[in-house]
Amino acid sequence: MSKAIENLKAAQQRAMSNRPKVGGFPYLADTLRRAGVTRNVWFLPACESLYLTEDGPVVVQGTPLVSGAVDVPSFDEHALVKALRIDQRGESSFPEFLAASWRAGVVRYDVDLMARTVTYYGCHDEKYVEEYPVPGGQ
Repeated sequence: MSKAIENLKAAQQRAMSNRPKVGGFPYLADTLRRAGVTRNVWFLPACESLYLTEDGPVVVQGTPLVSGAVDVPSFDEHALVKALRIDQRGESSFPEFLAASWRAGVVRYDVDLMARTVTYYGCHDEKYVEEYPVPGGQ
């Protein structure tokens, strides 16, 4: 196992063991950033995640949301924001958030851990950008 994978897994484990139910994403993102992760790009519906780290890039293949040929939902910013707020209140699991994002027409999202932003993209390059707070208001 490479240093990049070991470091990423250790940071994810630290984040998940201490992650608060509300405000969990900023805590996770900050933990990854402190471990040297600079970007995290998710590709939906494949649930493939690319981590760009100081130790090298790592790709993680999750369980795809769909199989076979499917129509791509239209980008719906209102539905995406609704899914985000539900998740931010701690009222959904990560798989539920991914599924809701896909239903809102998100085909990928890009987490810039240095700028503390997440950009959600539709298949026609529609986008919605949201900043996330520093955990604990630091």
